[in-house]
Amino acid sequence: MKKHGMINRDIAAALAQFGHTDLLVIADCGLPIPKDIPCVDLSYQVGEPAFLTILDAVLADFEAEAAYIAQEITSHNPHVEQEVMNRKKAEFITHEQLKDWSKQAKLIIRTGEATPYANIVLRSGVIF
Repeated sequence: MKKHGMINRDIAAALAQFGHTDLLVIADCGLPIPKDIPCVDLSYQVGEPAFLTILDAVLADFEAEAAYIAQEITSHNPHVEQEVMNRKKAEFITHEQLKDWSKQAKLIIRTGEATPYANIVLRSGVIF
């Protein structure tokens, strides 16, 4: 049994298959999930698990060279924006762009987060 890092078998297996520049989306419970994109749905009730909890777990086990969040978060969810920026400096894109980019993601992790614009696109880096 795996002792450290991501222990969710679906997420761990997917992350092991990521290559440089592949996209990973961590989504709130309201983000549309594109039809043919693999999704690990962790939600079990409104608000749980929280977006930031899952972001922390992913960043501990995933080499992200870039991060993107919706610019709308600034006016609609400044607390989560600040917490994201404390963890990983993110660039702003529009929410429409974020939804469009999610159609190119290798994986979407859906949380139970129910606050506005609590979504992030992470671009895979390399560990060397």
